[in-house]
Amino acid sequence: MSQRIKVTVESTPTKTFATAIDWPGWSRSGRTVDLALEALAAAAPRHARVAGEAGEPFPEEGAILEFEIVEQAPGGSGTAFGVPSRVTDADRRPTSPAEADRLRRLVAAAWAVFDRVSATAPAELRKGPRGGGRDRDKMIAHVVESDHAYAREIGLRLTAPAPDDRGAITAMRAAMLNVLGSPSDGSPIADRRWTVRYAAGRIAWHALDHAWEMEDRSDVT
Repeated sequence: MSQRIKVTVESTPTKTFATAIDWPGWSRSGRTVDLALEALAAAAPRHARVAGEAGEPFPEEGAILEFEIVEQAPGGSGTAFGVPSRVTDADRRPTSPAEADRLRRLVAAAWAVFDRVSATAPAELRKGPRGGGRDRDKMIAHVVESDHAYAREIGLRLTAPAPDDRGAITAMRAAMLNVLGSPSDGSPIADRRWTVRYAAGRIAWHALDHAWEMEDRSDVT
C-alpha cells in the first residue's frame, strides 16, 4: 500500500530540507533534494512514535511513501546552517479549531519524545564524526533556551526557565501550546514572521532533531 505525503523543499547549494507539510517536526535534510527525501523517508518510523504519542494515525510500517513536492523554493543562510527556515505558502494555510488542536498535540508529543529520550540517555554522549557535539545536559539546556527564543517569536514574554526547572518549563510549554492551538487565518503571529503552522513545525523539528541525535549518540535505541 502506498501513502502520498505532501512536502515542501528549500534548497541551497550545500543543504536541502524536505518537510512534510501536515506533520510538524517531520523535516530532514540532505545535500540534494533526492537525499533530503531519502532522509525524510528514513525518519518515518521515528516520526510514527510522535504521531502515536499525539493519538494521530500515521502511515503503517512498510507502507510505500510517495512524496509529492507541492512547493520548492530557494533556502537562505538558515537553511545552509542546518535549520528549516523558509516560511512557505503551505505554512500560511488557515487552521481550523480541529487543525490547530492537532498541531498542538503533535508539538506536545515532540516535547514528550525529547523528554523521554533525555531522561534515559547517558550524561556523556558519543562524539560526532568530527569529534564534536553537545553532551546530554548541554543539549537539554540548548533545547530549553531555544524554546524560550521560539516563545518570543510567537509573541510571548516569559522568564527564561532554568534547564532543570520542570515546573517553569512545563508552564512555558503550556503557554506556547495555547498559542499554537488557537485557530488562525494563516497570518504571522503577533505581527512578526512566523505563522502558526511554521512555528509548530520549527518547534517540533528542533526538539525531535536533538532527541534523535541523542539516541544516535548514546546506547538508547
